[in-house]
Amino acid sequence: MKTELQQPVKYHLPLGEQLIELNSCIGKAIKLNYTGKIFCVHCQRAIKKSFNQGFCYPCFITLAQCDICIMKPELCHFDAGTCREPEWAKKFCFQPHFVYLANSSGIKVGITRHTQVPTRWIDQGAVQALPILRVQSRYVSGLAEIIIAEHVSDKTSWQRMLKNLQDPVDLLAKRDELLSVCQQQLAAIKEKFGDQAIELLPEEKVTDIVYPVEQYPVKVKSFNLDKAPEVAGVLLGIKGQYLLFDTGVINIRKFAGYEVEFEV
Repeated sequence: MKTELQQPVKYHLPLGEQLIELNSCIGKAIKLNYTGKIFCVHCQRAIKKSFNQGFCYPCFITLAQCDICIMKPELCHFDAGTCREPEWAKKFCFQPHFVYLANSSGIKVGITRHTQVPTRWIDQGAVQALPILRVQSRYVSGLAEIIIAEHVSDKTSWQRMLKNLQDPVDLLAKRDELLSVCQQQLAAIKEKFGDQAIELLPEEKVTDIVYPVEQYPVKVKSFNLDKAPEVAGVLLGIKGQYLLFDTGVINIRKFAGYEVEFEV
């Protein structure tokens, strides 16, 4: 889903060439029907099974954006000369990234390209977010994230996030605490890659994010289009990349490339 940081977040569902405005659908009966067709989100060819949220198998094993270092930047293949697409990496990986703290299912550390703020935070269902470091590349951001992740989680519990169980966190105080604890290790990165490799962001403010949700689920039942092609119910809200129905929830991003019919 495409998002805009408003109060609350504005959601649109891309269906082919259409963009369906979803916020106005909350409180209404919605039906999604999977037609059985899947198209690779990169090459657009028809496929029977998708990999890595929407790719065909050939794209999955050849594209740099599907490599393990996208999920684990500290395993960057570029310097080793084994990057799948060096030219793509130069444009994607060698640009400024942020290391941030967020409160989604609790406090966590994460990384994102500078162009993906605040989209990345919204996609994770964070209710608070704060950039704490600006770094020169994706690889360096991964190294910094590993250091900070020794003290806070680097994962989101999607069930807790959807139940809205997170408590408010003083992210500014937590930032100061973590940077103090990790000071020597972060300094070692700067010594190796140069002073420009990591920049502290003491002036950044916390972003508060509100989602269009009328009612959060007490129990989380997840829909799977591969097992049940029809999803129907009253839309109670939207958070992260999930539609929350009175009958269950569905992760829209998981089914990228699936052809569906949408009915209100």
